Amino acid sequence: MKKNVGTIDKGVRVLLVVLIAVLYFAHLIGGAAAIILGAVALILLLTSLVSVCPLYLLLGISTAKKN
Repeated sequence: MKKNVGTIDKGVRVLLVVLIAVLYFAHLIGGAAAIILGAVALILLLTSLVSVCPLYLLLGISTAKKN
């Protein structure tokens, strides 16, 4: 599958994952919000690791460098 997530995009995604983790472990979020944000963090982390975002594929977006 063609990669569509660029370096800066990956960095932003990882920073958001870290922010969500800090909020969770500092007990600033809990309950349903923690579950939803945890799922979002997991998706962001996975898409940054594999450099492919299914939503970007549907929308025809790519932040990756063109070869």
